[in-house]
Amino acid sequence: MDQGMQTRLDNIRIGVVVTGSHCTIGEIIPQLKKLREAGAELYAIFSYTTDQTDNRFYQVDDLKREIQDITGHGIINTIVGAEPIGPQQLLDVIVVMPATGNTIAKFANGIVDTPALMAMKAQLRNQRPVIIAISTNDGLGLNAKNIGLLLNTKNVYFVPFRQDNPQQKCNSLQADMELVYDTVIAALNGKQLQPVLLGPR
Repeated sequence: MDQGMQTRLDNIRIGVVVTGSHCTIGEIIPQLKKLREAGAELYAIFSYTTDQTDNRFYQVDDLKREIQDITGHGIINTIVGAEPIGPQQLLDVIVVMPATGNTIAKFANGIVDTPALMAMKAQLRNQRPVIIAISTNDGLGLNAKNIGLLLNTKNVYFVPFRQDNPQQKCNSLQADMELVYDTVIAALNGKQLQPVLLGPR
């Protein structure tokens, strides 16, 4: 980390957008705790899929309870609830973790049909950072063009990512969630954490 960069998150308001890469949800919990312990004020925004879908990785009610215990706030789970993020300038930074290929594709093409996407669009309206922690099976497939577009979009930053299983899922990309904190710090200082493309673990 560069000398002179902000390294604490005291009173920084972070919106955590959670989308439906269900297998990755467990990895975000330690990152939420880390951000909270650094002084950040956290607000969770759920996509419809995350808000409504029980699955083999978690039960929705249990997930909501755990995240609310960490953040101390209710979960934003409607488009109407997310809309004030723009005009009221409620957040300093948004972290989308995990960010599915579906959400990435819609965001890159200006589509707003979930609370997650409304929050992301509202944040960009204020020219404030939106951080993408990618988790998609088609990052090097159909979604490659959308990721490329967002990599070149002002105020959009990426948690560094890698191919997570190139032999069996050659198009799959996964952010390194352990780098979420450092990416937030860098983005608040107007920088993209480098390198963006990581080698094998």
